[in-house]
Amino acid sequence: MSEEGIARLIRPSLVAVGGYVAGKPRETLAEEVEIPVEGIIKLNSNENPYGCSPRVNQALSTYPYFNIYPDAKQTELRKLLQGYTGVGAEHIVAGNGSDQLIDLVLHLFVAPGDEVINCVPTFDIFRFSTQMCNGKLVEVPRDENYTVDVSAVKRAITKKTKIILLANPNNPTGTLTPQKDILELVDTGVPVLADEAYAEFSGETVTRLVTQYKNLMVLRTFSKWAGLAGLRIGFGIFPPKIAEYLLRIKLPFTTNVAAVVAVRESLADLDYLLDRVRAIVAERERLFGELNKLKWLKPFPSQANFIFCHVLKGKASEIQQELQNKGILVRYFDLPLLRNSIRITAGKPEHTDALIKALRELGGEIDG
Repeated sequence: MSEEGIARLIRPSLVAVGGYVAGKPRETLAEEVEIPVEGIIKLNSNENPYGCSPRVNQALSTYPYFNIYPDAKQTELRKLLQGYTGVGAEHIVAGNGSDQLIDLVLHLFVAPGDEVINCVPTFDIFRFSTQMCNGKLVEVPRDENYTVDVSAVKRAITKKTKIILLANPNNPTGTLTPQKDILELVDTGVPVLADEAYAEFSGETVTRLVTQYKNLMVLRTFSKWAGLAGLRIGFGIFPPKIAEYLLRIKLPFTTNVAAVVAVRESLADLDYLLDRVRAIVAERERLFGELNKLKWLKPFPSQANFIFCHVLKGKASEIQQELQNKGILVRYFDLPLLRNSIRITAGKPEHTDALIKALRELGGEIDG
């Protein structure tokens, strides 16, 4: 069969779907610019620059049962997460990263033609997963400071609305939605999914409120604060009935045994990890202050582990490329509501120093 023949068999709704664009790996950049991998400063994917707890590496190096399937019911994992969140295990479902849970939740609620309210600009997986379900995106723009327009969201609700998606803090802008605004949306009766991937950096969460509402769901992850992005371990806090449905429809082995071991050891080393979180928050604030000194950038206050900036002079794409040539990876955006912007992960102090030095050099060229 020809390629054209295969294309005719593909679901029409998926033919034009644009995939999610992930950050460039440092190994790829190292080959392109001929800089050793260890010399690449990776500030494009909001990863933890300090890595995971040393206990994780030690435990994985001696774990003897990689040949055995994980527990499909996630029994131990859900008990561990119960201890961390203070919410009963009957509320918890884990997944291969929180993005898998976004996809699973949307498949649970959204049939073809159903409406999904998305507060843009925001995490692009929301768009991608909605399109994969053949749902209809209803995009409600945030204001000029990227704050959620609660009144506009409420006006956008129709009989076809199945769910409201909310990244909090928002990615890529770092904006925090106050708890009262979230609860105002919950009070509409429409299911609300709050993705709190950066909650440990903001210190704000509505996790425990899930026990009080039948339509509030919260997603969390170990990718950012615990340095486990490569092991893909996220979890959600759901009303028990929704958790029951998700456990029923998920693929059997959505969390691998290495991830379970890593969670166990991470939660046994919270003091170490939360100290690293505090270091990243402090560096985020220093990074914001240094970026604010550059007259051609407009950084936005952030409650996550990154800083989002408008480029006031020059082109974000060219700045990203010039930094990349120096071995520094950042993300740039040139999309509706994200015109000519960059996002920079808060790294170690030496990463900030190298970045600011490079930006000052670029600023001289831009001003010249």
